Amino acid sequence: MSRSITRPVLAGLAASLLTVPALPTVAATAGLRAAPACSTPLAPVRPVAAKPWPQQRYDPARLAPLATGAGVTVAVVDSGVDRAHPQLAGRVLAGTDLLDPGGDGGRDCAGHGTGVASIIVAAPRPDVAFRGLAPGARILPVRVSEQQVVQGRESGRTVSADEFARAIRWAVDHDADVVNLSVVLYADDPEVRSAVRYAVDRDVVLVAAAGNLHGSGDPRPFPAGYDGVLGVGAIGADGGRATFSQTGPYVDLVAPGSEVLTAAPGAGHHRVEGTSYAAPFVAATAALLREYRPELTAAQVAERIIATADPAPGAGRGGAYGAGVLNPYRAVTETSGGRAGGARPVAALADDRADPA
Repeated sequence: MSRSITRPVLAGLAASLLTVPALPTVAATAGLRAAPACSTPLAPVRPVAAKPWPQQRYDPARLAPLATGAGVTVAVVDSGVDRAHPQLAGRVLAGTDLLDPGGDGGRDCAGHGTGVASIIVAAPRPDVAFRGLAPGARILPVRVSEQQVVQGRESGRTVSADEFARAIRWAVDHDADVVNLSVVLYADDPEVRSAVRYAVDRDVVLVAAAGNLHGSGDPRPFPAGYDGVLGVGAIGADGGRATFSQTGPYVDLVAPGSEVLTAAPGAGHHRVEGTSYAAPFVAATAALLREYRPELTAAQVAERIIATADPAPGAGRGGAYGAGVLNPYRAVTETSGGRAGGARPVAALADDRADPA
């Protein structure tokens, strides 16, 4: 089944609502057809009080005096980003919508892109124990898909592989410094490959989810499988590989991707899992580096992130963990750089899960 997925699929598995989100609103625009209405959101569960484990591990407040990602633009090629969320207000630029042409990327029916963006830039709030790693950065939303694969079944709309490639090029042409791709195709598409090369040649850091089909034989995911792209697998709170996280040579490193807290469209939060949510921790780290060390090229940023990864638990290295576990603080502060063996050359939203906490 997975090998037939040739369109972009979101790499998130599920999300559970923690606080009440507002119903999304769609602005009327003269001359544009109305986009399909979003489905009704889940019922509220409870407010977010305890600091989520990824924030405990990475402590964004410790990073803030060094870098916040100020002046850096991170494109989120995904399901759209709800810029009205209180923790995202003022942090989301006008982007584009290839799923419902005419939009600016601010519509998110899936909640996936909003969650991804929040891991990167969510503003600290006194009443919420969740915040982004690079709150000074700005998000450039590029809406391409609301399709996910859950328990082997595809649902939701998505664009073609050609349109996905166009989305990557659009992000590059609109001054993205980092592009987060929490999207998976299980086919090597020449247009997507060419778009990746286009971005790499223009000094853009590309970060992609490694996919969630470990139980289906680890089919090679793209764009994570292309050279020049940082492929990111997922770990849980114990530091071990999440059971769904794919393994293979395309995994450069791992980051939190199980029981991760994110913003939900409106004013709420989700608890989610999937390699989709591991990738933005790496994209946020790239944003911090692009501010803190502006002289570094995109390739050097990627090499530095990999070189400063923490050792994986036990003997875990290689295809399951790549170079190890992301460490944003080390990436920013350590003077070592370069990657053993050199960087890999460049050649649907990922299937994620969300459940109420």
